[in-house]
Amino acid sequence: MKIDREQVRHWKRVLSPYFGPDDRRSAWQMGYTAVLFAAAWALMYWSLGVGYWLTLLLALPAAGLAMRLFMFQHDCGHGSYFNSRRLACITGSVIGVLTLTPYHYWRKTHAIHHAHSGDLDVRTFGDIVTVTVKEYEAMSFLQRFGYRFYRNPFILFGPGAAFQFFVKHRFPWDAPRGWKREWLSVWWTNAALVAILAGAWLTIGIGTFLMIQLPITLISCSIGVWLFYVQHQFEDAYWHWREDWNYYDAGLHGSSFLRLPKVLQWFTANIGLHHVHHLSARIPNYRLQRCHDENPELWQAPTMTLWDGLKTLHLALWDEGRRKLISFREYRRLRTAGALS
Repeated sequence: MKIDREQVRHWKRVLSPYFGPDDRRSAWQMGYTAVLFAAAWALMYWSLGVGYWLTLLLALPAAGLAMRLFMFQHDCGHGSYFNSRRLACITGSVIGVLTLTPYHYWRKTHAIHHAHSGDLDVRTFGDIVTVTVKEYEAMSFLQRFGYRFYRNPFILFGPGAAFQFFVKHRFPWDAPRGWKREWLSVWWTNAALVAILAGAWLTIGIGTFLMIQLPITLISCSIGVWLFYVQHQFEDAYWHWREDWNYYDAGLHGSSFLRLPKVLQWFTANIGLHHVHHLSARIPNYRLQRCHDENPELWQAPTMTLWDGLKTLHLALWDEGRRKLISFREYRRLRTAGALS
C-alpha cells in the first residue's frame, strides 16, 4: 500500500474545515424528514380507499424519503451526524428498523468498504462483487454462470436488492461470530420488526401494512443498490492490488461524482458527491456540496449524469491490462480477437 505522508497532510488541510456535525442542523434535517415520511405513509393509508394505483404512485416519494433517512443512518455510522456517539447509535439503530439494516452490523461492514474501496486484495464486505478478467477465465462453468447471473441488472437491482435487505440482513451468515455487538444489532432489529408486524396485525392488519410498506421498501432498496453501484462501478474506475493501492487516489478517482437533478440530490442527501465522502467520511451530508464547490482539485473526480449511470449497468469485469471495467460482450470480442492481456 502506498502511503504518502505529504498527501495525507494535504488532504487533511483541504477537508478539515468541513469536518464534524452541527447537532442543530442534523436534528432539524432528521426531524422534518421523519415528519414528511410519516405524512407520506399516512397519505398512502388513506389512498387505499381511493385506489391502489394511487397508493403505488405515492410510494415513489415515500421511498425517496426512506432512502433519505437511510443516508442519515449512514452519516450516524460514520460519526458525522451527531457529536454524541450514543445519540448517533440510537438514531441509526431506530432508522435501521425502517430500512431493514442492522445498524452496528452495517456500520462495521461499511467501514471495511471505506478502508479498502478499489483494493483488489480486499473484496469482502460492503462491495458489489467484481472480478478481474483473469479470475473470470479461471472460473468453472457454474461459477461463471453464477457471476453472470449476479451481475445481471434485472437481478442485481431487483431480486438481488430485495434478498440483501429482506434475507441477508436478517441473518448475515458470513459475519464472524466474534462480532458480538454487530450480531446483537441484527437480533435487536429482527425483534423490532417482529414487534412492528405484531402491532400492525393488532391494528390495521398485516395485509394493509404490507400493501403500504412493501412497495416503499422494494423501491428504496432497488434505487439504493443502484446508487451504491454507480458510485464505484464505471468504465474508468480505480482498482489496484494492495501494493499499488492508495486510499486518497481510490477516493478521488474510484468514487464518482453523480450529478443528479436537485430534487433527487435532496432525496439522496448529497450522496452523489461520493468522491468527497470517500476522501473523508467525517464530512456530514449537508457540507459535501460546499466542500466540492470550494476546492477545484475535487473537480477531477469522474463525473456522471443520471443517464451515464444507467449506461454503466452492462459493465462487469475488470480488465487489468486496459485498466477499465468492461462488459461481457466486450470481453467476448477481445477474446475472439486475441486482444486480452
